[in-house]
Amino acid sequence: DEEDGDDKNCIVPYKDRRREAHTQAEQKRRDNIKKGYDSLQSLLPTCQQSDISGYKLSKATVLQKSIDYIQFLLQQKKKEEDERNALRKEVIALRIMQANYEQMVKAQENQPGLIESRVCDEVKFDVFQNILDQLFITFNSVSVNNFSELSACIFTWLEEYCKPQKLREMVTTVLQRVYSTRTFSRPNA
Repeated sequence: DEEDGDDKNCIVPYKDRRREAHTQAEQKRRDNIKKGYDSLQSLLPTCQQSDISGYKLSKATVLQKSIDYIQFLLQQKKKEEDERNALRKEVIALRIMQANYEQMVKAQENQPGLIESRVCDEVKFDVFQNILDQLFITFNSVSVNNFSELSACIFTWLEEYCKPQKLREMVTTVLQRVYSTRTFSRPNA
């Protein structure tokens, strides 16, 4: 019987130790969660403003404000990426335009006779009219049922038909056509 009594004394302290270890582990887990919420609250600008008022924010509020702020940051990131991509496209377009202008200057320098010859206003108008006619043909497909539809479609049209390379090809075609249909002579000075 004495052995049974000793076993019970050993078992009780073991259960107490287990319970105490479990309680400590649970308290440590809760402290870590609390520290995490406190850290999260200190990182969020929207939670810091509420904290000034003296009210303690609930964990659900901290989580919701965290979600809202992360969504805001993701939207800002996407907006900035879109702006960066638009700027990259603009830089590419400007570089293409620069290269085209440099080619035009070189071509003019290599053919000094063309610089000296003048083109009459009628030919200039003919070239201008042909370019605009070509643009109007493509623009005619733009929907104009209402202003908002026109606004949306016009940007799509601009991006598709007014790229520097497309404009260059169109102008080259128009110039070749005008040049082949007209005889250029030196105007009387």
